[in-house]
Amino acid sequence: MPELPEVETTKRGILPHIQGRQVTRVIVRQARLRWPVPELLADYMVGRVLKAVERRAKYLLFDLGAGWLMCHLGMSGSLRVLSEPMPEKKHDHIDIEFDGGADAGGVTLRYHDPRRFGCMLWIPDDWREHALLKGLGPEPLSDSFTAQALQSALKGRKQPVKQVIMDQQVVVGVGNIYASESLFHAGIHPLTPAGQLDFSACERLVSCIKATLESALQSGGSTLRDYLNSNGETGYFQLQLYVYDQAGKPCRVCGTPVSTLKIGQRSSFFCENCQLS
Repeated sequence: MPELPEVETTKRGILPHIQGRQVTRVIVRQARLRWPVPELLADYMVGRVLKAVERRAKYLLFDLGAGWLMCHLGMSGSLRVLSEPMPEKKHDHIDIEFDGGADAGGVTLRYHDPRRFGCMLWIPDDWREHALLKGLGPEPLSDSFTAQALQSALKGRKQPVKQVIMDQQVVVGVGNIYASESLFHAGIHPLTPAGQLDFSACERLVSCIKATLESALQSGGSTLRDYLNSNGETGYFQLQLYVYDQAGKPCRVCGTPVSTLKIGQRSSFFCENCQLS
């Protein structure tokens, strides 16, 4: 599913094409997403100028002045910018047309989601108070995500550290791929009880989470199943993976076969030799 780097890549890709443009039409072909698309979505949006697009965790927030469109890409969603008319494909659920849309010299933002686990919701006031966003932890690439903050969040927790750093109330956007890769680079075994990490280990882990996510951003994200960026292109961070989805292959550092196990019903990948702590 699209993780934080994929969502941030999407934001950066669509923003230059739609910022400052006026919404002229909203077409909802399929309203049954994870939550129903508001019946009056077009009424809320049409005529308004897009001021900005922000990201919080894996949510995209479109600032339309008098409210916000909140979008989540779910398991298989993508947003593409169309500058010329293209026929609708199966699972093209929503079109947002700017300045007349692609048919009239403007652009169309098209939402595609085969599994329909994403969402398009309207927030009329401060999005920071929305129930889906209010309790989220710090952004991993922000200055507020520090070793001290992480150690405080892990204190007393007996669950495996891999599971805890994927908790959105601890830190947002560290999905399965990036958790496995970050723990590998930090030399920390994924089953280590979270509360046992000392300050030095937290420093390494915070540094490796930031570096891993930054590297993924530079690579346009990871394409393992469905992810496409705003131009319909795949990301290529998967070419840099050290352990994720590499079970049985030799570790790129020491040659030991990469191991796998289930943690919190998710597949976890690690090197038994490099991740001893």
